Amino acid sequence: MQEKIIFLPTTLPQDFTYTFDVPFEEIMLQAEDHAQLNALHFKVENPKGIIVYFHGNAGNLERWGDISSYFTTFNYDVLVMDYRTFGKSTGKMSEAALYKDAQLFYNYALERFDEEQIIVYGRSLGSSIASYTTSQNSPRLVILETPFYNALDIAKRRFPFLPMKWILNYKFSSNEYLQNTTVPILVFHGTEDRVVAYDSAEKLVKLLPEDQVTFITIPEGRHKNLIEFEVFKTEIARILK
Repeated sequence: MQEKIIFLPTTLPQDFTYTFDVPFEEIMLQAEDHAQLNALHFKVENPKGIIVYFHGNAGNLERWGDISSYFTTFNYDVLVMDYRTFGKSTGKMSEAALYKDAQLFYNYALERFDEEQIIVYGRSLGSSIASYTTSQNSPRLVILETPFYNALDIAKRRFPFLPMKWILNYKFSSNEYLQNTTVPILVFHGTEDRVVAYDSAEKLVKLLPEDQVTFITIPEGRHKNLIEFEVFKTEIARILK
């Protein structure tokens, strides 16, 4: 039942046609185990670089394409993938497979941009995948929106009556991954987040050197609405411009 609690995918027929206001290319990459992984590459003229975007635990690219393409307004290409079982993507889900798939898409970006032009972005569940990917590579920056300390921290809060330490199959150990990188880290979190508690992100940030991480607190911000706050838009613009 763990996967049904953690992952809330919405599937799409293979012949589904995406429509967005920003020019894009739909791509399909094949993993080692022959899983087919669907993604969108939003494109701008003369991009400054590319943002490799790892989305949250629900929906599919029809929704996340709209959300992630916002960052093209800062003259960056954006690459956003659907995880296994999400949208048109296929394959058996596992934490190890997610990390391998993430590297596959990072390599796609590396084939088109110098590594100092790559920014890794992770939102919610995607923050842990972004943290792992950053620990294995050297992008210019990693941006984490509503991140969590690790999966055990979240599970113990949600199911305090269960021995989660012994039964949890998915670890998503952002706390370990981020300590294995010297890449600059930008974190956004709202104080009224009811999905990932603010203090889970706060605990994560406290592990890291002060000169490596910037923690942007958004008073009254919730899990899905940080884009509505001026401080979020201002800080994103400052970093990406």
